[in-house]
Amino acid sequence: MNATSAPSTQYLDVHGGRIAYDDTRHGEGTPVVLLPGMLDTRAAYRHLRPLLTAAGHRVVTMDLRGFGESSIVWDDYSPTAIAADVLALLDHLGIERAVLVGNSYTGATVVKVAGDAPARVAGITLLDAFIENPPPNALMRGVVRAMGAALVHWPAFWGLYHRKLAFPGAKPADFDAYVDGLVAALRTPGRKTATRGQVAGDSAPVGWTEAVRCPALVVMGSKDPDFPKPEVVADRQASALGARKVMIEGSGHYPMADNPQATADALLPFLAELA
Repeated sequence: MNATSAPSTQYLDVHGGRIAYDDTRHGEGTPVVLLPGMLDTRAAYRHLRPLLTAAGHRVVTMDLRGFGESSIVWDDYSPTAIAADVLALLDHLGIERAVLVGNSYTGATVVKVAGDAPARVAGITLLDAFIENPPPNALMRGVVRAMGAALVHWPAFWGLYHRKLAFPGAKPADFDAYVDGLVAALRTPGRKTATRGQVAGDSAPVGWTEAVRCPALVVMGSKDPDFPKPEVVADRQASALGARKVMIEGSGHYPMADNPQATADALLPFLAELA
């Protein structure tokens, strides 16, 4: 399977809307559920998914509330609400235990599921996530609010972030088309509501890791522009979770897209140990 031959979209109706997902349905061992980051879609994993399925894993990718092919308008877009959707999807697919992988915004989600429903989670992986980051100072809170307002009102700002910051090194061959699609999606009717909802969600809660008992892996791009010192953040997260840490040299905020092979090389040994 290559990056363009994704499984067909399926849907799950939950309270408040419909969640879009795909499922390879094949592979032995513990299933892997991949969750995209803020304002992104499950296609964020288009280059990583085939590497995991080729290694024999069943892989499920899910669109978040408000984005991709999921319903746009919800009453809650928070990592906690998304955690409930993950559990509903596991129930729907008859998956007793899964490895959960969260990027950026959904790092908090996979930690939440692992803490609240430990019997359902075999392990978690954080990909350039925000979990357990100390609260910002007043200046940083102001910067975050300003950036959130820009994302809501000027979708082109999201494209600028991707083109100028998020991918400091290599870019996938379909990079321009993918980013254009993300920006266009933010301009569709109702999407401001979803964008505002995600921007307002607490993507970096402190203390949630205390309830996690499962194995964990922290993967971080060495040039992630979202963190002044990416390795320091990765060390802090790994310490909080008792996790293994892997730095991907030269990668930005989306290592599964700018260096999918290195990301797979980090994930596959972790998955093998869990199996």
